[in-house]
Amino acid sequence: MKIVSWNVNGLRACLKKGFSEHLLRWDCDVVCLQETKMQEGQAEIPLGGYNDFWNSAEKKGYSGTAVFCKQKPLKWSRGIGIAEHDKEGRVLTLYFKRFTLVNVYTPNSQAELTRLDYRMKWENAFRNYLMQLDKENPVVVCGDMNVAHQEIDLKHPAANRRCAGFTDEERGKMSELLAAGFADAFRTLYPDRKDAYTWWSYRSNARANNSGWRIDYFLVSQRLMPEVKDVIIESKVMGSDHCPVILVLK
Repeated sequence: MKIVSWNVNGLRACLKKGFSEHLLRWDCDVVCLQETKMQEGQAEIPLGGYNDFWNSAEKKGYSGTAVFCKQKPLKWSRGIGIAEHDKEGRVLTLYFKRFTLVNVYTPNSQAELTRLDYRMKWENAFRNYLMQLDKENPVVVCGDMNVAHQEIDLKHPAANRRCAGFTDEERGKMSELLAAGFADAFRTLYPDRKDAYTWWSYRSNARANNSGWRIDYFLVSQRLMPEVKDVIIESKVMGSDHCPVILVLK
């Protein structure tokens, strides 16, 4: 089984940059998108046998998530059940027999860390949400989680110590989430792999120089980790400032 996750940084724009060709090439069972920046029905998407599920932000052209899957889930839901956190279309949950899939676009702490306090509240609420799901069924979490957890996960850790996505607070929350019973699937398989990034700034030829960050993840319940065959970072795929990540389950 293959699941792909991609922050498309605007699906309508990405559709003009080869998204449909990638969808056909991957032939994945599930496609999880973040930062769709659109409402359902605002673009013609050649789904070709996929069922589609959407969670759009109340604010037009902002945030948003979508999931395309070949097999219909047993049920699905939007958000985490807390009004404060459910206005920006950041979470979609699909319930399958084998596991529960959560597609997430974690809030960015923003320049000057103006949203860091809110981010901390979000992190606690989201972790609690996942822990409740994990009691019922193993969980696969994927998406742009807006944090480079370890120094190996970004090119210039020393220069970015207090930047959004690499604060001690954000990294600490990721550590708490992993300690709650989840595994970072890529880093578990490849603990020492360097220069493996999923996001690059549009400035200073960052992508050409591979000066990036790994902020897009697949986390899985610890008991599901033996079922993980591979995690593939598709760094050559263009169309967004992020690249897709693919989880392969046995």
